[in-house]
Amino acid sequence: MEVSKQGSLFVEVAMRVPTSIILEGLLRDAPSDVTLEWIVANLKERSFGIVMLLIALVGLVPGLSPVVGILLAIPAVQMILGRNEPLLPRRLAARRISQIRLRRILRRLIPVVKRLERIIRPRWAMPFETTKRAVGFVILLLGATLLVPVPLSNIVPTLAIMLLAFAFLEEDGLLLCVALTAAAVSFAVTAAAIWGTIEASRL
Repeated sequence: MEVSKQGSLFVEVAMRVPTSIILEGLLRDAPSDVTLEWIVANLKERSFGIVMLLIALVGLVPGLSPVVGILLAIPAVQMILGRNEPLLPRRLAARRISQIRLRRILRRLIPVVKRLERIIRPRWAMPFETTKRAVGFVILLLGATLLVPVPLSNIVPTLAIMLLAFAFLEEDGLLLCVALTAAAVSFAVTAAAIWGTIEASRL
């Protein structure tokens, strides 16, 4: 029975298409007028990971972390609810991106993803649906910490979100453990920052 489970896991990993190949498919098949809805539909089960990663990248920009924290709640809640792909608000889903701009983004992103795929790969397999809900819950909490108005408090949670997104994308259980540790550190840093701000206000 154990051999059968290991064999099926090997087949599943072997059949798994790398994220870089899916992105190359977007680059190849993108129509002249692209909407966010089209991008999400073509990313399929990878859409949550890539959407979270792109939102998290915006979170590194000073002053935008509160907006990013709110935006992250949309895919995070849907992951907790077990949706197959993000359901974007209608106005956001219909937002159009020029093919030239999309190609420019993908040509920069694909080489980075390919390099990451050399070290980030499927391992320490966990139940996908359970993992999705757990990652969504942790990202929801990390997104909430981005609303805290403390200088530079956005960096650690944003990096933790990026690690979680990569771990989820590549189904890498080892990286997921590292990402969850980073999330715990982020919560501790945020709590310390809040406490320090409260103490300073008392002086």
